[in-house]
Amino acid sequence: MIGACLAIAVSAEQSAQPANPHADVLSIGGSVTEIVATLGQGHRLKARDTTSSYPPEVTNLPDVGYMRALSPEGVLSVGPSLILSEEGAGPPEALDVIRAADVAFVEVPNALTTKGIQRKIRIIGKALDVPTRAKALSARVGREMTKAIQDSTRPEGDKKRVLFMLSTQGGKINASGTGTAADALIRMAGGVNAITDFPGYKQITDEAVGMAAPDVILMMDRGGDHGMADDELFDMPAIKLTPAAQNRAVLRIDGLLMLGFGPRTAKAVRDLNHALYNEGA
Repeated sequence: MIGACLAIAVSAEQSAQPANPHADVLSIGGSVTEIVATLGQGHRLKARDTTSSYPPEVTNLPDVGYMRALSPEGVLSVGPSLILSEEGAGPPEALDVIRAADVAFVEVPNALTTKGIQRKIRIIGKALDVPTRAKALSARVGREMTKAIQDSTRPEGDKKRVLFMLSTQGGKINASGTGTAADALIRMAGGVNAITDFPGYKQITDEAVGMAAPDVILMMDRGGDHGMADDELFDMPAIKLTPAAQNRAVLRIDGLLMLGFGPRTAKAVRDLNHALYNEGA
């Protein structure tokens, strides 16, 4: 069985301080919050959304709710002077009300590439008035990503087929096709996305899973009682006849690390590559 257990030490520079009277920023989106902290501006965070879980200190901040189900009252009640929001927050009618309020609102575009991550960093750095720090962090991330991707390169014939499963609600598999963060990470880490027939995430049939013939199942590490046990996973009719089930090959990785496409993505690339090819972290 392939396993990945990831832990990251948080530096003092990244620590958020909820009691700071000068905190003025509401961060919506896990990667946005992580970039704010990595830029040394964690002390300015006044509140965050539910997806913001790294660095761990930010979980002590007021939580305005899930980024795709925000309420204007909840967002504005924390009294931010600046809202940094990842693209895709909503619902749209709630954002219309929030944007109409007397609060600076900066939307940060999603990213699936190194340049996209660097752009996110620069946009956030500009909004926080720390462009020099953002330039330095952007350059560092660029170097780390380039090396991680180069080190993960595999010959085509050696690449493992990876099926990313977003959920298994009702026994139906919701899997990643092309153009997703999971798809991008799999390719960066030297793997092949086993599902390429459609873009985005979609519920797929048992037959489609069988035809995909994944060597490895990749899932978010939901922890506790929220995750699916190995025996239950490999006993699913769609999975049980795949190469992944025969080898009991499943990887569970922290969702924000894997799909956030922020400052730690180079680590996610390395860790996934090492886990796929048994090279050790």
